[in-house]
Amino acid sequence: MRIGIAEDVALLREGITSLLEQHGHTVLWSVSDANELRARMHTPADDQMPELLIVDVRMPPDNTDDGLRAAVDIRKNHSAIAIMILSQHLGNEYAKELLAGAPEASGGTGYLLKERVGRVTDFLTAIDTVGNGGVSIDPKVVAALLDAGPARGTLATLTDREREVLAHMAEGHTNEQITKLLHLSAPTIERHISSIFTKLNLSEHSGNKRVLAVLEHIKAN
Repeated sequence: MRIGIAEDVALLREGITSLLEQHGHTVLWSVSDANELRARMHTPADDQMPELLIVDVRMPPDNTDDGLRAAVDIRKNHSAIAIMILSQHLGNEYAKELLAGAPEASGGTGYLLKERVGRVTDFLTAIDTVGNGGVSIDPKVVAALLDAGPARGTLATLTDREREVLAHMAEGHTNEQITKLLHLSAPTIERHISSIFTKLNLSEHSGNKRVLAVLEHIKAN
């Protein structure tokens, strides 16, 4: 996969580059500034157009959420490019904007806390999921969404087991993976998922695209 990296911490930037290249990916370029990222993506040559961007939230020039704001703007002009956001925090309004637009974008979307990079298998799995058009949300971000106060609206109608299944779905796990994580049969997991979508009045989107529909419904409630 062709990848572009925007990360201002040199050690982390070089570490991610090395890790990705060791696992067969091609890092086309890396930048340390949100303005550099915008410039790279303004009119890139065909051989410099990444399939996936890995973008740090907090970057120069303002060292606030410059990277995330750049990613939101890039998604508007390049919806087919997958975007993986790295953050030290659970999120903000720009993160919600990026996630909200994921179902309409053909490129995948991910939001991981930086601590997840150190868990190499998890990080590489998330990269593959997002690079293939899926969605991968950090488990702590999912937990924060599900545990943000008492359940309201239709979310309150879910059983404890259904909320557990929903959390695994939001992390990007497939039905098969959820059966192994919860030690339940495939038909049981399918019944739980069917019940979740019925209660939330959502259609079953293919693959991980269904995750964002679920998360958007949770935030709306």
